[in-house]
Amino acid sequence: MAASRHAASAGMRSPDRAGSRANVDLHCHTRRSDGILEPADLVRAAADAGVKILAISDHDSLVAYRELTAPGAVPLPPGLELMPAVEINAIGGGLGGGMETHILGYCMDPADAAFEATLVRQRFARRVRFDEMLGRLRELGLPIDAEIEKLGDPGDDALGRPTVARALIAAGHASSVEDAFERLLSRGQPAYVPRQGLGPVEAIAAIRSAGGLASLAHDAQAAEHVDRIIELRDAGLEGIEVFHRSFDEATRTSVGAVAADLGLVRTGGTDYHGDLGPYADALAELTIDAGVADEIRSALSRSRPPDRQETIAR
Repeated sequence: MAASRHAASAGMRSPDRAGSRANVDLHCHTRRSDGILEPADLVRAAADAGVKILAISDHDSLVAYRELTAPGAVPLPPGLELMPAVEINAIGGGLGGGMETHILGYCMDPADAAFEATLVRQRFARRVRFDEMLGRLRELGLPIDAEIEKLGDPGDDALGRPTVARALIAAGHASSVEDAFERLLSRGQPAYVPRQGLGPVEAIAAIRSAGGLASLAHDAQAAEHVDRIIELRDAGLEGIEVFHRSFDEATRTSVGAVAADLGLVRTGGTDYHGDLGPYADALAELTIDAGVADEIRSALSRSRPPDRQETIAR
């Protein structure tokens, strides 16, 4: 499956704006994974754009959430609520022949030590992969070590192909993130290194063990993958991303029908990283029902014991 985070610029139709302005975003990224904004800057941008409920779903990391909610942290903008979230790039999954299945997690206990240990292992695997990609680029005569140093190594939380792509642009080896992926970093290209880490069933189990709800991310062809999605649902998947910035009305309708048929909670968001423009522009391209956060909370309140519901209503 592994839908591209740049799907909108890679040939999918632009989403229509049939509904009111979006005020919920449950899928976005900061510099604590592969986005370009600091967590506090993304929060301010979201609040300025009218967002009321925000879930920063950094890859394999709850660091941004902890920073923003730590004692002594700058208060969140008035009227904005922050939901704990994460995106795990799971290995395999059998959806559309893809090599990854992205699993979103919501409302995990940020203090769950076992879950954090799982995320640490995921981030370590990212570091290993990142270093291997740099090595392959050196072999290709495209070293970017100096550019990585200039950009500032953000640490294991943020290492990934987008970081490499931005360094390639800075070095003059690529014209855009999409160009870097298409010629060098995508599967089958000379600098691609396979990911290591959790499978989708393991990712779902880890999210649920930490009290969270697991949702399948950005599968525009969900209607073609129903049998596999049923397997994931039977393994604990409780949601599916019906609303995504790259989805047009027909796609939202199709994925929404899968959600209804399988009894899955609807989730959604901009999947904002920052390479394609300001946050407000990304939000303006998102059509999403305002009640999706309440759907997540309702599902968790029905299925989780009281001692696992602390983060549901934050």
